[in-house]
Amino acid sequence: MTSTLKKSIAAKRDDLVVLTRDLIRIPTLNPPGENYRDICEFLDRRLSACGFETQLIRATGTPGDSDKYPRWNIVARRDGRKPGDCVHFNSHTDVVEVGRGWTIDPFGGTEKDGKIYGRGACDMKGGLAASIIAVEAFIETHPTYCGAIEISGTADEESGGYGGVAYLAERGFFDPERVQHVIIPEPLNKDRICLGHRGGWWAEIETRGEIAHGCMPFLGDCAVRHMSAVLSEFEDKLFPAMAARHTDMPVVPEGARQSTMNINSIHGGQPEQADDFTGLPAHCVPDSCRIVIDRRFLVEEPLDQVRDEVKALLEGLKASRADFDYELTELNSVLPSMTDRDAPVVQTVAKAIEDVMGKPPEYVASPGTYDQKHIDRIGKLKNCIAYGPGILELAHKPDEYVGIDDMIDSAQVMGHALETLLMPKA
Repeated sequence: MTSTLKKSIAAKRDDLVVLTRDLIRIPTLNPPGENYRDICEFLDRRLSACGFETQLIRATGTPGDSDKYPRWNIVARRDGRKPGDCVHFNSHTDVVEVGRGWTIDPFGGTEKDGKIYGRGACDMKGGLAASIIAVEAFIETHPTYCGAIEISGTADEESGGYGGVAYLAERGFFDPERVQHVIIPEPLNKDRICLGHRGGWWAEIETRGEIAHGCMPFLGDCAVRHMSAVLSEFEDKLFPAMAARHTDMPVVPEGARQSTMNINSIHGGQPEQADDFTGLPAHCVPDSCRIVIDRRFLVEEPLDQVRDEVKALLEGLKASRADFDYELTELNSVLPSMTDRDAPVVQTVAKAIEDVMGKPPEYVASPGTYDQKHIDRIGKLKNCIAYGPGILELAHKPDEYVGIDDMIDSAQVMGHALETLLMPKA
């Protein structure tokens, strides 16, 4: 890495802090998908001033898109003076719900003790800001670079990415003829390279019963009790089976190197009333109970196997339990994704981490999915990694923060990578 670029990035520390705070202060909550246009216009102004040509693209017709909550994305491109590869930095702009337990304004962008706090600070507005600073410093230092640089801010990663990267990939924005290297600044820690992620399968299970008066439950059939049988089967058979499976993928943290499943929600019987309702519930046997399951699976597990073992448990109950009836509805599925360690972007960022931080990187895989899945499966672009500042375990937590020094170090790594990939070879 040239000393000029290193100094330029370090000199932009205050700008990096202001940029990160400004991004946090745009509350892009998803769901429902608020202020996507606002953050795209903010990025448009910033990147246009640096010579980027920008496109604001609405993902019309994707899940969640509506006139009230349109799914807006921005793609900005700046061509160099000579032909060469294109390096693309992709960051999602949406953040999850705030949740309880905050001691700091979640959208205040508070700077304190070398950290910037706020919902999305770690996941992943700090990474977006670091990539912009790295790119701006690189362009100032090397105005005659080859190839092209792209920066995108995309919607809905937190809900699957279908209104963001998937929509763009379907329209050729990640075609390997157009883009050769992709870095996604997700918070996997500044000295790690994330090569990919586990798979995911989401489904709703409904058990059915028969409504009756709550004082005579023997005249009805309680769907909640049927669901308790499902949960018992999961506890006795499925969870132990999943715990016995382990992957060769370098998934972090350690607990995610096995198959896992979360019960996202459960509801049976009467709908919950509004907070201002002061009446008492009616006395009814519930005729329906529903759960949503979030099954994360390993690259060694075929998706059909994941589906079939859940269905086999349900069919077993149907055969053995009186009056048991169910409906299984698949909500979504994502296959695992992994980039080879010898891929150009991996080797380039690995060398940059070693030069900037004085130690080789750790190679990891993410416990959850992120937008690499769409770049890989839809865009057919394998040369893609996640690399960015932030501590993975802080994502979606109260008092989420990103370290300023971590953002500077990551920006140095990104700038180093740009020099390697876009400067003329001797």
